[in-house]
Amino acid sequence: MSQRVTIVAGALLAGLALIGLLSGLLSEGFFADFLLDRNTRTLPYPFTIQNIMWVVFFIGAGELLVRYLETNREMLQIAKGLLPEDETTLLRRQDLGGLYKRVKETRAEGAYFLQRLLSRCMLQFETSGSIDKANNLFNSSLELFQHEIELKYNALRYIVWLIPTLGFIGTVVGIALALSDAGNAPDYQDPTLLKQLTQSLGVAFYTTLLALLQSAVLMFVLHIVQGKEETTLNTIGQYCLDNLINRLYETD
Repeated sequence: MSQRVTIVAGALLAGLALIGLLSGLLSEGFFADFLLDRNTRTLPYPFTIQNIMWVVFFIGAGELLVRYLETNREMLQIAKGLLPEDETTLLRRQDLGGLYKRVKETRAEGAYFLQRLLSRCMLQFETSGSIDKANNLFNSSLELFQHEIELKYNALRYIVWLIPTLGFIGTVVGIALALSDAGNAPDYQDPTLLKQLTQSLGVAFYTTLLALLQSAVLMFVLHIVQGKEETTLNTIGQYCLDNLINRLYETD
């Protein structure tokens, strides 16, 4: 949990640093309006919709980095060699004590899928002596872990939804202010009025465009990271199936 807080806080600071850097480099022009709404009349700068979206975007990026690093740590557990990997070893109830002790020692490093799965199946077989019961617990545990992975991405999916919503809000507010300015104009025949109105409407739509781009990037990376985490879980399940479940031997 502490590492997650550190990474997300670091991502938040990176977002704020980017906003500060862009604010110093961009004072006017297309990119100033598109990326920052630098010359906003809606809210006092830097409290613009675009800047809020950048903050949310970097928080989402931090969450994705957390998931990616945790997935790598899960995969590294297989390299610990907790189970026999030769083609001849069979495991009886009395053989599991030493393996379980080793699994328990490495489990203290974190609540990893591999150690949790091995502990459950070993305890089940030690207490019941039934391969079928151990196999049923193995399958049930994999389903629960899959659901656990899905739940871990709920906050990220909300962030991916929130960014376009903020963009739409910014667009609606911008359109409302542009139309209000046009309605309060003293001279409807002023030739500069149409130009000002179209400029204001263009800036209003920038928030939605930026939001859609940010959301698309986060969703793309989210699918890659979640796919990697699910693949890792499948690899762990295959490892346990090949080197534990299929090696269990019932004795009379």
